[in-house]
Amino acid sequence: MKGQWNDKIFSSTGTNFEELALEIFRFQYDHNMLYKAYADMLGLDPAKVTCLDKVPFLPIHFFKTHPVKTTEFEPQAVFESSGTTGTGNSHHLLKEIEFYRQSFTKGFELFYGPVQDWCIIGLLPSYLERKNSSLVFMVDELIRQSHQPQSGFYLDDFEELCRVLKELEEKKQKTLLVGVTFALLDLAEKYALPLHHTTIMETGGMKGRREEMIRRELHEFLRMKFKVDVIHSEYGMTELLSQAYSPGDGIFHCPPWMKVLVRDEEDPLQVLSPESIVVGQSLTRTGVINIVDLANIYSCSFIATDDAGKLYADGSFEVLGRIDNSDIRGCSLLMV
Repeated sequence: MKGQWNDKIFSSTGTNFEELALEIFRFQYDHNMLYKAYADMLGLDPAKVTCLDKVPFLPIHFFKTHPVKTTEFEPQAVFESSGTTGTGNSHHLLKEIEFYRQSFTKGFELFYGPVQDWCIIGLLPSYLERKNSSLVFMVDELIRQSHQPQSGFYLDDFEELCRVLKELEEKKQKTLLVGVTFALLDLAEKYALPLHHTTIMETGGMKGRREEMIRRELHEFLRMKFKVDVIHSEYGMTELLSQAYSPGDGIFHCPPWMKVLVRDEEDPLQVLSPESIVVGQSLTRTGVINIVDLANIYSCSFIATDDAGKLYADGSFEVLGRIDNSDIRGCSLLMV
């Protein structure tokens, strides 16, 4: 079964996305008791789910209150959110850690090329202070795969980090500086330096260290301090096994095994896909983000988030902030 799902999910070009999503829906309905109970509560007849727009999306808060598992298993790993608001942490139980490793590696290389071409520098102090962070696991694995001697995590030693960045710039080494927002701002204020061969990627999150900034202002400040044209962004969360990336315009793109839809905040069962956006009328739809993550095969692949977003006809999307009454997760992105 492992090889079967692996081949189907990660070899997909996206052309058979809906067909595979419906197959996974049926698998999870049959083998995930929480998801089945939720779908049954909605009065859903699984036989009538014949298109992606009809698939039920599990509210993300269930990851705080219930084990979300498809099939019975002892997890190889458990990822935990930071729970900055004190409302409880999300827990993501992984049956096979290899699914996550393959998802983020293939996703990264789809957008940025071979990992070994990059020096990977992680500036994630708040995440390293706690255990079971999916973001730390991902960046740590990318650091290992890069095989670059200067790849690694740099905490609050900005002086050493700047020395390393200058060395890498002199060698014209492609470098990825991936950091939580407040740490990137701290670095920019204390040690601004031109970075011509470094891609800066923010993962969001002030962690209560600073006042929130709108993304546009944040990116303008970082661009000015580091003399770069764009700031990249990553969109991911504890409850997912896949990430979307923005190449600098605040618009995110998904790998072929991930798709974003939007739902009506007043009618959460009214879901719109990119295909439902009619050219010639509105080229975008605004609503609350639902995510299909096919890699999340042994958890739940259909998640209703608390993020408001704008969906484009080509499947790309923007994150507009939080819906009312939703708590702010540690990995939350900024308002745009």
